[in-house]
Amino acid sequence: MAINTIQLSLFVHQINALCGEMGAQLRHAAFSPNIRDRLDYSCAMFDSQGHICAQAAHIPVHLGSMAFAMRDIVNQFTWQPGDVVIFNDPYLGGTHLPDITLILPLFHENECVGFVANRAHHADIGAEEPGSMPLSSNLHEEGIVIEPQYLGHDNRIDKEIYKTLFTQLQDQHYTYADPNAQLGANLHGVKRVHALISEFGLSAFKTYTKALFDYANSMAVSQLKRIPNGHYSAVDLMDDDGLGSKDIEIHVAIAVNDGKIEVDFTPTAKQVRGNINCPKAVTAAALDKQVLTVSWH
Repeated sequence: MAINTIQLSLFVHQINALCGEMGAQLRHAAFSPNIRDRLDYSCAMFDSQGHICAQAAHIPVHLGSMAFAMRDIVNQFTWQPGDVVIFNDPYLGGTHLPDITLILPLFHENECVGFVANRAHHADIGAEEPGSMPLSSNLHEEGIVIEPQYLGHDNRIDKEIYKTLFTQLQDQHYTYADPNAQLGANLHGVKRVHALISEFGLSAFKTYTKALFDYANSMAVSQLKRIPNGHYSAVDLMDDDGLGSKDIEIHVAIAVNDGKIEVDFTPTAKQVRGNINCPKAVTAAALDKQVLTVSWH
């Protein structure tokens, strides 16, 4: 199928716009002030392999870390129409525990053609202290840790699964609204993608998605090649971790060779007791996919 560049441009704007619509619905349906007032949420669309293909202008660290995580998560489940998957585990693609991610698959005529997902910052995740950054020295002191798992099926949240997961919440009735808002936003995304497939046809939908990836890749490579070859480095400090560690060094060394980049974080300070340690998915969110190697300890 020949690519019509004007039609491709329209397609890209349409899939990005549907992510924006998801975000607007999430914001207005949620109860948490973190979502409604601080706009601490992100919505995106992925292909069937978990590669991000559309996003709204939301939170970059959310979008980058979701893109990093999804490629692994999509292979962990035998997806069926209407499945609802949830997670927040920083070791499995999350950020910090208040950021909860909900994923729904996109099915067309019994074929999984992609996914919609959103990540939103909840006001209550079960920590003893209110807010999202308690003074803690282990992950479970920060709240509930949710590895990727089903939250429901048939486009519904299973109340029994929800109760099992969220027994530590201070106000379960209040907080129950936010996962429902996330589900509603994803359902809107599914509906809009189905409308696009009806408009373009499934074959054209897949062709334009691949063309989008090819174009984005060529643009990234072109921009990276503009960076002069050489070695670059920078050092900065975190003031403290709240539990005794001070002047915590963050060190990055970057080697550029004809558009190929290696990023080395190994001189950075080792893990500290406090909860300011950076998960791998968050580090990946700050780096382009063209980076060859990321080293750290």
